[in-house]
Amino acid sequence: MDTIRLAKIAKALADPTRLRIYQEIAQKGECFCGELVEMEDVAPGTISHHLKILADADLIESRRDGQFIYNKAKPETMKEFAKTLNKLSHSAPRSVRS
Repeated sequence: MDTIRLAKIAKALADPTRLRIYQEIAQKGECFCGELVEMEDVAPGTISHHLKILADADLIESRRDGQFIYNKAKPETMKEFAKTLNKLSHSAPRSVRS
């Protein structure tokens, strides 16, 4: 994973509301915007904004079913993100204690 994509995912997950939204979607399998509005107690426009950021980071995908748009987590993105962070932590120079 390149550093630009890594930073985009990290930035998307850095917002506490977005992180909770991602967690809800991942736990439930699929959620539509109305469910997330009730859980987070924020305006639908705010939820849509957060969903767009998560989708742009490739953390979720959406599908339309009638008037509802369902959001689903993309676990492969999170796995790749975690794997990259793990590699970074192992390649970082270790401090030497005196």
